Amino acid sequence: MAKPLIIVIAGPTATGKTKLSLMLGKNIDGEIISADSMQLYRGMDIGTAKASEQEREAVKHHLIDVLDADEDFSVAQYVKAASECADDIIARRKTPIAVGGTGLYLSSLMDNTSFTEMTGDEEFCKQAQAEYEERGGAYMLEKLRKIDALAAEKLHENDKKRIIRALEIFHISGMTPTQQNERSKQNPSPYDFYPVLLTYHDRQLLYKRIDERVDEMMENGLLEEAKLFYGRKLSRTAVQAIGYKELFAYFDGTASLDEAVENIKKGSRHLAKRQLTWFNRDSRYKRFEVDIEGIECIEDKILSDLREQGRYNLK
Repeated sequence: MAKPLIIVIAGPTATGKTKLSLMLGKNIDGEIISADSMQLYRGMDIGTAKASEQEREAVKHHLIDVLDADEDFSVAQYVKAASECADDIIARRKTPIAVGGTGLYLSSLMDNTSFTEMTGDEEFCKQAQAEYEERGGAYMLEKLRKIDALAAEKLHENDKKRIIRALEIFHISGMTPTQQNERSKQNPSPYDFYPVLLTYHDRQLLYKRIDERVDEMMENGLLEEAKLFYGRKLSRTAVQAIGYKELFAYFDGTASLDEAVENIKKGSRHLAKRQLTWFNRDSRYKRFEVDIEGIECIEDKILSDLREQGRYNLK
């Protein structure tokens, strides 16, 4: 007997994931499970490109607006919450569609990664944070690379939290994060997955689309939205949200508005590069080039494939 199906739509920012997921959701009686670490936060709407209220009424969404900006949310919590959402959707004879650009969320869900609770070492973390501030991210990433090259390859030198956590795991357990991850995948997933990766053949065209979207966000009130979070206590995740921290520099007087907007564009382009690097390593994804095929054609191909597999439940 076939396992329940979860469709996965992944890709870098501004590739049309939301549009495709809404089209599919309407056609196959699906519901969307967000896989975006920033869309979890209430009030961060424009900067995280959340689906509109009307779009969320047309196709039900899950794991959007579930946290206040000062609340942390781990990958383990995401996998548990997304699995519970999927089970509920499937029980109602609908199809879950996991959509987003947070690669760690999606790979952990597809790999059925289990996360054992591990007591942290507060003193080690304080020392590692001090070393990070003194020696820099590149030094700390290289330190991780010497013990776990695969884990280091997946991280950027600015990802302070995950670099230090990886070093802490090795310090506490004597096992590398990669070894722990492989051990956690012993149980097969209770779901089948149909993973789709949206990308662009012309990388410069994607960057142009990202720049245009940032301009649209500013026109739609991103500056005013960012003011709502300025000076507030933010979680370790929320504080990294692109589109907010750059405008905080403008509010501080350390950058002009033009400089802040350009930094949002630059940060978004760098994010897209990291997302592509992550997703391109996973051979399970069916790749579609949006600038060559178009979202409508991509949807037709997916529906045709699902129909052939007997997985297309027409409303």
